[in-house]
Amino acid sequence: MNIVVNTQLLLKDKLEGLGWFTYETLKRITKAHPEHTFYFVFDRPYDRSFIFGNHVKPIIMRPPSRHPVLWYLRFQWLLPRLLKRLNADVFLSPDGWSTLHTKVPCVQVIHDINFEHFPHDLPLSIRKYFRYYFPRTARKASIVATVSQYSKNDIMNTYQIPEAKIKVLYNGCNDAFTTQEETTNQKTRQIFADGHPYFLYVGALLPRKNIVRLFQAFEIFKKEDTHNTKLLIVGKKKWWTNEMAAAYESMHYKTDVVFLGRRSVEELNKLYSAAVALTFVPYFEGFGIPILEAFNSGTAVISSNCTSIPEVTGDAALLVDPFNVQEIARAMKRISNDIELRTQMVKKAQKRTVLFSWDKTAEKLWNCIEMASNKPL
Repeated sequence: MNIVVNTQLLLKDKLEGLGWFTYETLKRITKAHPEHTFYFVFDRPYDRSFIFGNHVKPIIMRPPSRHPVLWYLRFQWLLPRLLKRLNADVFLSPDGWSTLHTKVPCVQVIHDINFEHFPHDLPLSIRKYFRYYFPRTARKASIVATVSQYSKNDIMNTYQIPEAKIKVLYNGCNDAFTTQEETTNQKTRQIFADGHPYFLYVGALLPRKNIVRLFQAFEIFKKEDTHNTKLLIVGKKKWWTNEMAAAYESMHYKTDVVFLGRRSVEELNKLYSAAVALTFVPYFEGFGIPILEAFNSGTAVISSNCTSIPEVTGDAALLVDPFNVQEIARAMKRISNDIELRTQMVKKAQKRTVLFSWDKTAEKLWNCIEMASNKPL
């Protein structure tokens, strides 16, 4: 088969949730299936580390995918021509962007449809593009894959897509995330928090990640904190909003909030392992890879009681209402003061990690490709 893949989010040292999904699944699929030719379609110069074998053929299709107008040009005009020229048997889009103008079977991975429920979290042009094209390409796709049962039900009900057409394949976790020795944890706390305990947030600073309420909850927590606890924020300020800035600037304890930007996997593993807990309380989430990274690093987790998150955490996390600042603060206080609770949560999390692996994800995604290739047009 000639399998054409949208790899626009394979960006060296800039992988986030959708990018990691793309990387981890394609690395495994291409290794397992050298009998097929994979065309990786980038939107800018690529790193050779993303070319996983001689049967992987990189193509740069400009313009760069950086704006809804360019998305339209790229996916609705240029991509269909490329698929025809390459004699594609299947088109795979691991990050959701797809085309309406092809007869090639499409496998579209839609991680979540947060933009349907909280459209004003995104700029007008972006949400208009998503809300116009995603439902239409999803209905056209041969197979729609997603990363949680919650997202499956949401896509099925919102877009009126038959249940049999939507396949669930959970995310996995990088094998590099492991529990560190206590001496390493002490060094990490010294480097990043002046030796003090800290809560950790990891992820893009998007509105739906609930950064504003996390700041507000930490401010409440600090009023009774006796451990000089810090809050470390790992993630790029790409979507930093005026509301986030205002919440931060109004904090009395803002000097205890440390922005670390993007960090390597090795550093991130150490940051997880040395943390009191991951505080990851989005009000909408398709899966939540940071939860698995914390679980595998031996770290307790405070997270949200809504959307896909309870499906991922089971009983291995302390779940809160993400819209209730007082409840988030109480959870931070409880987990900060109760070592036994943290220990029990970590034990439960270790048992839960066996449910999620990139090997399983890649195998299920390959099954989607096979199903699409055999499906009548």
